[in-house]
Amino acid sequence: MTILDSIRKSLVPIHKEGYPFIAVACVIAILLLFFSTFFGMLAVGLAIWTALFFRDPPRVTPLREGLVIAPADGVISQVGLARPPKELDLSDDPLLRISIFMNVFNVHVNRAPVSGRIDRITYKPGKFLNAELDKASEDNERNGLVITSAGLTIGVVQIAGLIARRIVSFVREGEEIGAGERFGLIRFGSRVDVYLPVGTKVQVSEGQITTAGETILCDLAAQSARDASYRVS
Repeated sequence: MTILDSIRKSLVPIHKEGYPFIAVACVIAILLLFFSTFFGMLAVGLAIWTALFFRDPPRVTPLREGLVIAPADGVISQVGLARPPKELDLSDDPLLRISIFMNVFNVHVNRAPVSGRIDRITYKPGKFLNAELDKASEDNERNGLVITSAGLTIGVVQIAGLIARRIVSFVREGEEIGAGERFGLIRFGSRVDVYLPVGTKVQVSEGQITTAGETILCDLAAQSARDASYRVS
């Protein structure tokens, strides 16, 4: 292995969605350095932050059937019952919702929580409230996916935040997607909600830090096995 190969492997990959933004930030930094060292260095810092924002590190996803994996890097901000967005057509009654809040320093590439078929993708324009607020689920710009996995229907909703101004989707309706595969990205601060059947026993709690594609939110297969054993006994 050459020194160049070692350097390449040590660098975190950047998602291609970030290339235009990084290029613009670098050009601004170079121009400002000619006129002001102070403002030029501030621009250099902004360019570095932009590159870090669009980083897309590899992840190792647990692939056992029934696992629901965190779709986003961030912190669990809410775990509880909530009505899913109407456009998803999931349920008129509350479902279990796990909300993950991403700040501007988190990785913002989102990954599928389960393997399955993408039955529906719905985009809804809206406001740009603080994504930590509960009403952001109803009022903010969002993009929702309905995934059918092993007979269960799961909802995943990307919600734009206070700074976010664009939700990018990488998938289409009817596609098959694997757990941990990239399905979208939200630019500059946001939240992702996962909607699960009522009664699901989660393995995370509010305040816990998650890693997209790796952190296990719940184990539906193990729960079904336990429920079956209880009924038999």
